[in-house]
Amino acid sequence: MSQDGLQQKYRLLQSLLEQMGSVLVAYSGGVDSTFLLKVAHDVLGEQAVAVTACSQTYPARELEEARAMAREIGARHLIIVSEELEIPGFADNPPDRCYFCKSELFSKLLQVARAEGLRYIVDGTNRDDLAEHRPGRQAAQELGIRSPLLEAGLGKGEIRALSRELGLPTWGKPSMACLSSRFPYGVAITREKLKMVEEAEEYLRGLGFRQVRVRHHEDIARIEVGPEEMSRFLAGGFGEAIARRLKELGYTYVVLDLEGYRPGSLNEVLKKGAR
Repeated sequence: MSQDGLQQKYRLLQSLLEQMGSVLVAYSGGVDSTFLLKVAHDVLGEQAVAVTACSQTYPARELEEARAMAREIGARHLIIVSEELEIPGFADNPPDRCYFCKSELFSKLLQVARAEGLRYIVDGTNRDDLAEHRPGRQAAQELGIRSPLLEAGLGKGEIRALSRELGLPTWGKPSMACLSSRFPYGVAITREKLKMVEEAEEYLRGLGFRQVRVRHHEDIARIEVGPEEMSRFLAGGFGEAIARRLKELGYTYVVLDLEGYRPGSLNEVLKKGAR
């Protein structure tokens, strides 16, 4: 994508938001929603409000970072409570789990938008998301949620590039997903298991690993780190300490995935089944 083409998409995004007039931004503090909030605030000012759903599946670290980033942008930021584990069917962890979660989330955001007098709810879905298993998209479409980044044709790399131009520190932030994405489909999700995963990942980040996932296979913790961090993991003498800490958290076995981090690795079973 040329710089002219990138700027054309950026202007289209600004135009889309201007036409909307007022928006509630479904804001997680990740790369996409932070960029969307920044542009929406630049275009609409006080008519762009960020709302973050706090829940057991949303890491505490992410909430604090989201708060700090919203303050830096200057946007009004509301926090609501979302109880995914109480949604019928969610904790059973079926392949369409995200549909239940997003239906509940967007329904709550619609209530907030009405109370605040905001015309649209917008999320950070981008062009690259269409290639992934995203049941939550159906919920967004059913409830009339807009995805301006997608409408402007922006992909993840372009969003990072524009974020860097705007001076957003999130331009290089590792991809993040809710903690429920650490569980193979069919493995029940509980508060205790979510806490195990969150504390395990926090420990690994404390050792300096940036792109980290701890996939929860009941008594097995399968660790994924970024491919560029794999050699450091293997050569750094971390294995014994990591195994000891994760066993303290409740795991029996601790393994390193030799393919490294890749988004949606637990969806590979769905692709295999489709074949």
